[in-house]
Amino acid sequence: MAERALHDAGIDELVALLDAAQVLTFGDLTTKSGRSTPYFIDMGRIRTGAHIHALAERYADGIERTFADDVDLLFGPAYKGIPLAVATAAALHRRGIDVGFAFDRKEAKEHGEGGSIVGMRPVDGTRVVILEDVTTAGTSVRETMPKLRALADVTLTGILVGVDRREFADEPGIAALDGLGREFSTRVAALATIDDVVSRLANRLTESDRSRIEAYRERYGVR
Repeated sequence: MAERALHDAGIDELVALLDAAQVLTFGDLTTKSGRSTPYFIDMGRIRTGAHIHALAERYADGIERTFADDVDLLFGPAYKGIPLAVATAAALHRRGIDVGFAFDRKEAKEHGEGGSIVGMRPVDGTRVVILEDVTTAGTSVRETMPKLRALADVTLTGILVGVDRREFADEPGIAALDGLGREFSTRVAALATIDDVVSRLANRLTESDRSRIEAYRERYGVR
């Protein structure tokens, strides 16, 4: 099961930030995987310096608590992972921890230096932590690993996500994030789970919201 990357106080701060930045939406929505969902988490709504600074601090907390110094490179899959990798590397530097960051292009560049990776280029043995916003199906991680391994024999130290929806992708009973951990034989962790989010915002959710979330979790969720 995915590791808990933050203490309760850190989760409180994270959920308050996501709520203030209107990252959380409740209603009739659709996930990237095509499921109709009563809640959606869109990190693309993090759009001010104050918000990305605060979010990066929570990711930095998660890196320190979960992976300690077992990381050389933070990788952010395009597009939403890009600011996460850059800002988290800066946040760690402020704490005296200097790591590289990199991200991928959707299409390889054919002029200049070329290639599909921007930032620190990994070499054999580079210890990588992939930063994600939300994991529903794990598609971006599966697209990322071949790009990294085409460059070098990297070591995937782990995967850290902002919010784990705790729902299965292909195999019922296995959360998508947990499945990635098994598939790539690596550690997986989350700053918060959807249950953490819902419990902290319960007072502002309508009875209809709560009922639909519970029904969705019963159908697709993994406890």
